[in-house]
Amino acid sequence: MGTISLDHYLATGEVLPGGGVLNMAWQWRQLGRPFAVLTRVGAEDGVPIARFLDRHAIPTVARDELASRGRSSTIDIEILPDRQPWMDNFVPGVWADYRLTALERAALANAARLHVVLVEGAIAELDRLAAEDALHGIEVSADFLGFRHYTVDRLAATMRHVDLGFVGWPGDEDDAVVIGMRAVAHDLGRVLVVTMGARAVRVFDGRAGTSDRRFPVRALEVAGTTLGCGDAFIAWYLDELWRSGDHAVAVARGMMGGAAATAWPRPLPDDAYGPSPARPA
Repeated sequence: MGTISLDHYLATGEVLPGGGVLNMAWQWRQLGRPFAVLTRVGAEDGVPIARFLDRHAIPTVARDELASRGRSSTIDIEILPDRQPWMDNFVPGVWADYRLTALERAALANAARLHVVLVEGAIAELDRLAAEDALHGIEVSADFLGFRHYTVDRLAATMRHVDLGFVGWPGDEDDAVVIGMRAVAHDLGRVLVVTMGARAVRVFDGRAGTSDRRFPVRALEVAGTTLGCGDAFIAWYLDELWRSGDHAVAVARGMMGGAAATAWPRPLPDDAYGPSPARPA
């Protein structure tokens, strides 16, 4: 569950479907992982997103309810000289007041797992679902992105509804916020995976009898950009974890997925977007 956006690449003027949910969905299609997407796009501008979903046979829970009155989420992207993405000016569009429909709620009730990419609209809906006990019996994982929507206190509030969380942390390993993340995982008995770029992956495991682990990352030369590496890491990690139940093996698989994504200038290979990337008129 989460937004699929229209990504505006400032240097080239390209406007392409994007966002963590779309990137993970593409990865899971390549891996053969069965899933369905809970999302909403704008009826005014969502055609490129719908075409992408159709091209890759990405299933949505209720296709007739995919488009909502208004415009899709958007975000500006610029690739910096070090091949790292700068992303800003997120406009939520139809995600400002996102709620599952009755049909989507019924589908969720029969699900074994829910993965959520936590932009504000998804955070609010996750809170509502939890308050209404609609997540009972569902294993919930969540992507806290780069933590820009969060403080440690807010992390604790959301992690009460989440079994496994992912954070892409841009700061120092020994930052007070990271120490706070570990405390949240331990206090609540949850698992929190913190990726730290080319330095390390930390797995804070608050379940009884399991210790925390630090996995070093081998830095590699980035041929494309690091845009989408975090989404690939999580997609491959969860695919492995749901198969084997082993977090250490899942970290290794996640690193493989994240490394593969550094070969591309955008989050996905060029051919994933079709022969003619959309450009403004």
